[in-house]
This record gives sequence, C-alpha cells and structure tokens, in this order.
Amino acid sequence: MPRRWPELDVLELLVGVDDHGSLSAASRNAGMAQPNASRAIKQLERHFGMPLVERRTTGSTLTPQGTVIVHWARRVLAEAHRLLDVADGLRAERAAELTISASMTVAEHLLPGWLGRFRALDTGVTIHLQVLNSSQVFERLESGACDIGFVESPTVPRTLHSVTVARDRLVVVVPATHPWARRRKPIAVQELAQTPLVVREPGSGTRTTLDVALRDFERTPPLLELGSAAAIRTSVVAGVGPAVMSTLAVEEQVASGELKVVDVEGLVLDRSLRAVWRGPRQLTGPAGDLVRMMRRTGGDRAPRAQAR
Repeated sequence: MPRRWPELDVLELLVGVDDHGSLSAASRNAGMAQPNASRAIKQLERHFGMPLVERRTTGSTLTPQGTVIVHWARRVLAEAHRLLDVADGLRAERAAELTISASMTVAEHLLPGWLGRFRALDTGVTIHLQVLNSSQVFERLESGACDIGFVESPTVPRTLHSVTVARDRLVVVVPATHPWARRRKPIAVQELAQTPLVVREPGSGTRTTLDVALRDFERTPPLLELGSAAAIRTSVVAGVGPAVMSTLAVEEQVASGELKVVDVEGLVLDRSLRAVWRGPRQLTGPAGDLVRMMRRTGGDRAPRAQAR
C-alpha cells in the first residue's frame, strides 16, 4: 500500500510551534483558526502514529519525536519553496516569449501591422512567427508547438477555442485581357466550377473555403496548385488562369487595373479570420494581450476589393 504524503501547510504549522513556542502563535502566524490548527496537528500525529506536540497551559512544545520531524520538515519545506521559485521563473520566462503560427493570408497582410502595434506597447515579449497553412496551424496548436494561431479556415477543430479578429472576402480575379473581364453580367457558379483555376494547396484556408462553396457542383481539376497567395497573384497577372483569392491579397492590383474582380451569380465568399488556441477558454498572457489589442484597434476589417 503506497504511503500518503503529509500536507505541507500542516508541516509549516508544526515548524511554527517550534519557532513561536505555542500552537496559538503558530496558528496566528499561519492565518488559521486555533481550533482548526489543533485538529490539523492531531491528524498529523495520527498520520505519523506518534505524539508530536506536548500541550500545556503555558504553551505547546515539541515532543522528542516532534523535534526530529520538524528537523526534516524544514528541509522538505525549503525544497518545496525552491520548487515554487523555479516554477515562477519558468512561467515568467515563458510569458516573455510568444510563438505564433499563422496562415498565409493573415501572416502576409494583417500580422505585420498587428505585431508592429503590439511591439509599440513595449511589452518586452519576444515573438516567434511561423507561416503555414491553416491545417498546419491546427497541428502545431494540438502538439503544443505554438501558443496561438491565426487561420482563415471556415471550420475550427472542436478541441480548440477561437475568436474572430478580422474579416475578408474571396473574389474571382482575372487579368484585364481575360474574356471574363469584359463580361457585363456575372458568370454562373457552374461555369466557375468547370473552369480550371490557379489554386492554393490542400489544407489552406482559402482552398478549403472554395472547396466547401463548390462542393455541390461538378469540378474541373485545378490548372495549377501553388503554395502562396503571391505566387498565385503573379500567375494570374501573367495570364495563366483565373483564381479565387482574398481581397487582402489583390487590393493593390485591382486598384491599379492589373486584375479585374468578376462577379459570380449567387456566390458570396465572406469569411472570418480567427485567432485559435488550445487550453482554457479564457486566453491569458501575451497571447491574450495581443488578441485584445487586435479587436480593440479594429481588427474586423471590411473587404475592399470590389467587382467592376
């Protein structure tokens, strides 16, 4: 049968009897009512199977056995305090670092501004940023490899908590020379689904959002799969093919006329960009500070790129 450990606070109380010369003084020093202190000492005596305190009208003193127990109790309590000090140090060290995993759209277009404002607060936090796709962000969170993630995926695993920090919209974009750019009416969803597109790799939030939106239609295989919005944007400008992209990623090119936004009848791809994390529902520490700053400074950004 395994032995039971004595309570550390009762050991502290016993040491207090030795230090202060009475149980009443020891209980006052420990912030404990004397009746409770007396019961705790009696329980400790039963635990060890020997008398530890000799009670007198003039005060309480330790028995010879109690003196030996107190000697070792001081060592145990000293090591316990060192344990708490080490834990405090590790917590402070961890609090001074923040590891972020972010999907491509958030990392390229929103996080630089957010992190710049966060650093301006002089928090003293060292930030490590990993740029991945949404599925990889979820994997890093589940494994404990990062403190917080930012994704544009339409769904979040049930094991994670999330909160919306911004919004954007996916739009169909083509170069100015593409036949769709001269269309006066929206194209049909079926036409989009049957057109070979330049797309992100499976697992990205943008690809998942598109796949979910077109899941009820017969699809033509992608024309090209690329690992970043920048590569897709360059391909579309070069005339490789149409793409469905975040308004955040094509805002400048649409404004300059390099790219045209094409309306799709009945298809609106608004989406939420989320902070995601594992653990307690209430996000604390530097990660909590960062998310609160994002929401306070207007993270919910409305889409800007518009169809012609």
